Amino acid sequence: MATHSASPHPPATRPALHVLAISGSTRAGSLNAQLLRAAAAVLPPSVELVELDPALIKAIPAFDEDDEARDGGDDIPALRTMRDQIAGADAVLFATPEYNGSVPGALKNALDWISRPIADNVLRNKPVAVIGASTGLFGAAWAQAELRKIIQTIGAKVVDRELALAQAHQQFDERGSLLAADLHEQLVAHICQLLDAAPAFRLAAQTTS
Repeated sequence: MATHSASPHPPATRPALHVLAISGSTRAGSLNAQLLRAAAAVLPPSVELVELDPALIKAIPAFDEDDEARDGGDDIPALRTMRDQIAGADAVLFATPEYNGSVPGALKNALDWISRPIADNVLRNKPVAVIGASTGLFGAAWAQAELRKIIQTIGAKVVDRELALAQAHQQFDERGSLLAADLHEQLVAHICQLLDAAPAFRLAAQTTS
């Protein structure tokens, strides 16, 4: 699990807001993980971004209601850790690639587990935003739309916008920052809208104004 802050010199006090970053790609060198790190760099000092270890998503078995119904059937260490991290976050930022026009299967499977029980799952009423990157021309736009629909169905408060980073392998400089100013501005706007949806961030802004 990696932690990022907006400055190379983190503030002495603990950040007021915690954003959990989840990449739908579990491979090493993921462009979507790189996009999440670019997002971390635009956060204000009062906000910390923590990346979910992609190994957790890979370690969650295929969802099966028979398995879930067994005593302790959902007591899966990787699932328990993922649930705890979502529950402890003030907001969640997903970055997804697109596989065959949709969401990666491993991520969808993890979300099927996370959605249970539907009435009080850890994503319910949680502020969530979705961004995406692909090496193709459409920047995982279909996958982002699918993921927003899935997460909204689960019960999260989803930011209704996309950031489609097309030809992502050509979009970062050697420091991992986005090369195009307009894409950087889109990312900043996306993150601002997510933070504005988080009650903890609004409260912190009110107390410091």
